[in-house]
Amino acid sequence: MLSLDIQLQRGNFDLEAKFSLDKPVTGLFGSSGSGKSTLLNLVAGLAHPDNGWLKLGEKHLFNSAKNINLSPNKREVGVVFQDSQLFPHLPVTQNLLYGYKRIHRKQRRFEMPEIVDLLEIGHLLKKRPAQLSGGEKQRVGLGRALLASPRFLMLDEPLASLDQGLKQQILPFLKRVKDELNLPMVYISHSMEEILHLTDYLVVINNGRILGDGHFYDVIKEERVQGIANTMGLENIITATIIDHDIESGHTIAELKGNRILLPLTDKFSIGDSCYLSIRSSEIAIAKQHISQISIQNQIKAPIISCTKNASCISICVDIGAAPLTIDITPKAFSDLSLCQGDQVYCLIKAQSFSFLGKAG
Repeated sequence: MLSLDIQLQRGNFDLEAKFSLDKPVTGLFGSSGSGKSTLLNLVAGLAHPDNGWLKLGEKHLFNSAKNINLSPNKREVGVVFQDSQLFPHLPVTQNLLYGYKRIHRKQRRFEMPEIVDLLEIGHLLKKRPAQLSGGEKQRVGLGRALLASPRFLMLDEPLASLDQGLKQQILPFLKRVKDELNLPMVYISHSMEEILHLTDYLVVINNGRILGDGHFYDVIKEERVQGIANTMGLENIITATIIDHDIESGHTIAELKGNRILLPLTDKFSIGDSCYLSIRSSEIAIAKQHISQISIQNQIKAPIISCTKNASCISICVDIGAAPLTIDITPKAFSDLSLCQGDQVYCLIKAQSFSFLGKAG
């Protein structure tokens, strides 16, 4: 378990963080500049808090009151950075063995053949970093971190510099590390899709403050998290079950508490999978009756449970069974439809307006 209670002041930026992580993988989620990488540097010993304490299990990594501040090589924390940071003058084999050779034989948790096989990098061993693709560099960087025998692994935006195709190639290897090595990890990212590929548990950070930690579905609904979630497109999170992939019509079909909904066609999920979806409140229209002969395929009937006037719109909250759904409409539309709490309305949503976040559970 990683636990901490630390404070840091650097110029105009200050960080206060307090939480404990006891899950196999935890996602650290936040926008650029929120403090994610700073927190990683503090845990890894690459920077030092002003006050507080850091523990890995019962081992103190830092404690200002007890004057403890272990050097990075004594913390047993592995780090994989966004750019892999391989030594350009060394072949892959020597990059992999850099930390391994500095670990006493009895303390080594992993061996070279095991990691090479796990990450499928045997054909790269004689190459130098300049000869590798971005995805290959990240796999070698991950292998080097693992061969240093950490008790805890931190991955700092490891896929941020890769295109979407390479990301989809690397994510299965990260999941394999999670499933086969029994090594606790923190996955740092501003991409919820990447985080949810590995874990349902996350810590949300913004402006140096922890806004929430726990199960994804609970945390993302917390009032303190709503602001950052909405700015990053994480509005109206719902869970649906995939029931079919209709290639001819170009849709994936899901079940949502008795409602059959059409989604963008995807091959990321199998029939029977539960997945998280998001839909922006501005992407939903409201009608007081079912509309025929319209291109919008999804029309979900639901009661209004609240109406809230904001600066430039009226936020309508409806109960679709799976979760409340918030819809933003103009004051004129609200008035023209004569809407009020308790009314039954139809939520009109284009299939392409749904975004897949990740597999639930």
